[in-house]
Amino acid sequence: MGPKASFTYAAARAAFPDSSHQLIAFDSITEVIRSYEQDLVDYAIVPVENSIEGSVHQTVDYLFLQSDDTRAQAEIVQPIKQQLMATSADKKIEKIFSHPQAIAQSLKYLQCHFPDAKIESTDSTAYAAKFVSEHPEKNYAAIAPTASSLEYGLTIIAQDIQEIDENFTRFWLLGHTTPKIPLPVETEKMTLALTLSDNLPGALYKALQIFADFGINLTKIESRPLKTFLGEYFFLIDAQFSENYLYLIHALEKLGITVKRLGKYKVYKMS
Repeated sequence: MGPKASFTYAAARAAFPDSSHQLIAFDSITEVIRSYEQDLVDYAIVPVENSIEGSVHQTVDYLFLQSDDTRAQAEIVQPIKQQLMATSADKKIEKIFSHPQAIAQSLKYLQCHFPDAKIESTDSTAYAAKFVSEHPEKNYAAIAPTASSLEYGLTIIAQDIQEIDENFTRFWLLGHTTPKIPLPVETEKMTLALTLSDNLPGALYKALQIFADFGINLTKIESRPLKTFLGEYFFLIDAQFSENYLYLIHALEKLGITVKRLGKYKVYKMS
């Protein structure tokens, strides 16, 4: 997602460093996933969660509600550093552009140092940097990675403006097969989406009890609206991978719980 020098581009290049692999950019997460489903690309890489702002709902909701058999084959964790950049250091910044997640991660800094600047969302951080570079006559700035300043000839006017130093984003690599990724492996996980039976009292408790019975540690649980009626949800669960994966799913389904497998994958860490 996004042009060259975006965070997603960096994750894609880390997974596929060989220059023989062609990286193709799209304007939105939805377009990235659809391009994979339509066999226009072999793999798709999309952000799924940030440690400050939480889940990337466009990714999670699309994979659960619109995809039939699209699964994560790997996860890449990337440290995120947000930089404020403009065409020159002496600009009186009037408008700041970036992706909504980058804006949210940097909001405290912006409110403190640029309280009068207007903030406008873009489809990606790199697109924001590209847009600012194309309008040098304007008092514009962008929040984007360092690579974007180099790619689009911008000057970094404030470094590492994210609220928390320990800022990471998880990216999923979607595909039919697992490629060989030249990054260190941290752990192995699985992600399931559960839709609970309406007429089963304590359904969530009973579902979680099954994970406990199998001795499987959960790393995340989140509810998301089913987008049918108010108050109807599915539950997104990340857990440490277990060899009893299929037995676990069978046990959940015996309770009347609908289980959608979103992936079992190794987790790789970028430096």
